[in-house]
Amino acid sequence: MSTLLLRLAGPMQSWGTDSKFDVRRTGREPSKSGVIGLVAAALGIARQDRQALQTLNGLRFGVRVDREGALLRDYHIARTAKDVAYVTHRYYLSDAEFVAGLESDDRALLAQIAQALQAPVFPLYLGRRSCPPVGRVFLKISDEPLEAALCADAPPGATRLVLDAAVGEPGGLVRDVPLSFDPARREYTYRRVTERVLHGAAEHDPMAELEDAICTCRKCF
Repeated sequence: MSTLLLRLAGPMQSWGTDSKFDVRRTGREPSKSGVIGLVAAALGIARQDRQALQTLNGLRFGVRVDREGALLRDYHIARTAKDVAYVTHRYYLSDAEFVAGLESDDRALLAQIAQALQAPVFPLYLGRRSCPPVGRVFLKISDEPLEAALCADAPPGATRLVLDAAVGEPGGLVRDVPLSFDPARREYTYRRVTERVLHGAAEHDPMAELEDAICTCRKCF
C-alpha cells in the first residue's frame, strides 16, 4: 500500500457534513467528501461523473490534526426569490492545519492525483470557495500504509488521527462519502470512522476554560 499526503492549511476552512437550511456548520477536521471534491477539482472531473467518484471513494481516507484551529461564526444576509432578506449562520475553522492521506495499492492513480494537485484543472478550496489553501497542497507519496504515513512526520503539536475504520473495526458513522456532486441533486452515503489520540498529545479538558474564568478571590464569595 502507498499513501498520498496532502497539506490542508489556510486562514479559513469549512468542512460541512450536516448543514441544513440557513445554518452551515463545519466539522472539526476535513471531511472525506471535501477532500474527494478537492481531488476531483484538481483532476477536472465533472460533477455528474459518478464512475470517477466511485474510484476516488475507494481510496482509504484519514486525517492528522496538526492544529485544531478556532471555531468562528459568520453572518450572511441572503434573499429569497421574493427579495425577502434573512440571516444565515456559517461556521468556519480559523488558523487550522491538517494533513490528509489517501491510501491505495494503485500507485499510478496516486501519482496521477499528485500531478493534478500541482497543476489543477479547477481552483482548489478548503471546503468552500471562499477558503483557498495557503502553500502547496501535495506533500508526497509515502510507501507506508495510511496510519503509518500520517504518524511518520507528525509535529509535536499534532493531537489526533481520524481514519476510515478497517473492516470489522468499531467506529462512528459519518455521512460524507460523495456519490454525486451534481448541483441539482447531491448525494452522499455513510462510512465508519475511528479516532486515535496521538501519543503525547494532551487530551482536551472542557472544564479548563471555565475554571480559568472563575474568580477565586474573597470579594466574589
